[in-house]
Amino acid sequence: MKINCLDNVVINLENGHKYADRDIQKGESIIKYGFPIGVATKDIKKGEHVHVHNVKTRLEGFLEYEYNPSFYPLPEPKDDVTFLGYIRENGDVGIRNDVWIVNTVGCVNKTAQRLSEPTGALYFPHPYGCSQMGDDQSLTQTILKGLVNHPNAAGVLVLGLGCENNHIGAFKKVLGDYDERRVKFLNAQDFSDETEEGVKQIRQLQEYAAAFKRTPVPVSRLKLGLKCGGSDGFSGITANPLVGRVSDKLISYGGSCALTEVPEMFGAEQILMNRCESKEVFEKTVKLINDFKEYFIRHNQVIYENPSPGNKEGGITTLEEKSLGCVQKGGLSAVTDVLDYGDTVTKRGLSLLNGPGNDLVAITNLTAAGVHMILFTTGRGTPVGAPVPTIKISTNKELALRKANWIDFDASPVLEGKPLTEELFEYILKVANGAQTKNEINGYREIAVFKDGVTL
Repeated sequence: MKINCLDNVVINLENGHKYADRDIQKGESIIKYGFPIGVATKDIKKGEHVHVHNVKTRLEGFLEYEYNPSFYPLPEPKDDVTFLGYIRENGDVGIRNDVWIVNTVGCVNKTAQRLSEPTGALYFPHPYGCSQMGDDQSLTQTILKGLVNHPNAAGVLVLGLGCENNHIGAFKKVLGDYDERRVKFLNAQDFSDETEEGVKQIRQLQEYAAAFKRTPVPVSRLKLGLKCGGSDGFSGITANPLVGRVSDKLISYGGSCALTEVPEMFGAEQILMNRCESKEVFEKTVKLINDFKEYFIRHNQVIYENPSPGNKEGGITTLEEKSLGCVQKGGLSAVTDVLDYGDTVTKRGLSLLNGPGNDLVAITNLTAAGVHMILFTTGRGTPVGAPVPTIKISTNKELALRKANWIDFDASPVLEGKPLTEELFEYILKVANGAQTKNEINGYREIAVFKDGVTL
């Protein structure tokens, strides 16, 4: 399969790997998706396998970028679409009506589990909140704040120990204003039986949650997170372009999408920059890219040290190739905002969210940004799930059949010419209306906070 008429490689639909479409000379660019994904390190004959043994990245350090706006008009929606959501007291909309337990510190992970078992409240263990300093602790607090404020949670118990750096008093200063009916606090050290007190408070939160009922809400209120994990050679052909079309469709209705994994924009960043709706957003995007490159350099790491071993086994050779497939999840819509850790999605359109490609950190960042659900494409498969519904979209048929207990939607029929845009959009609406994803059914809800600092 040849993806773009400019390409000098074709894709083997059996394994997703690349093969030369013509003779390629040493030093010549390897072209896929119509863009360079690396350079040949030796002469490659037509029909030869093109991969890590004869291709290297062209990525290097900081680049000079120019703003060359290029926008693609989205079709006007032909109908009004709604979903059944929960309208919160502050006007936010949720698609779930759960009670969440949010820990201020990892020391009470087991306590949170013990509170979850008799009540059904959801908890998300993590190892942070103590022995952190400065910006490192602030980042933990910011992410936890985003979780506490998430509209899918009708009520939240903030569970602390009492002696941690991020103790409840300190966390309240970061949290700011809150509804006392919706958010309650428990320091485990303050009670002889913290389990009894915790269950009591959760029951009160559940009573408050029971007052909310599903109400028709315009689909323009829906926010989707876009993520890929365990990519393969089919990711940029099936699942990611499909998610891009669905992203454009939601945005055409006035909805919002957030694309993260900044290192997996390297090599494709100019495409996103040219779609920035203004010079201001362009400059924020340049800073987003350069700040993450600086993070690599600060830790003495090469900027292009990606893709992962699983990616390479699946047919991805360089970070440019991975990035050009990755950014397709953002469709063709204008980039309307750039968000830092803990920022909330507020603008309609496509937002770029700071953060690494690491699956757990990325889905946590997206959740803290307020997305209602995450579209998670994968060619290798993973059971991981966020606190919000996480729709796993397989890039190939073999994965969809072999790991049906993980996969929610199979994108492989795209290879047969089936666009699947309407089918996936309808499935998203079903999930918004209450249909459970595999991660919810299996109870896979994890978080991981990005760490960049000293632990005492």
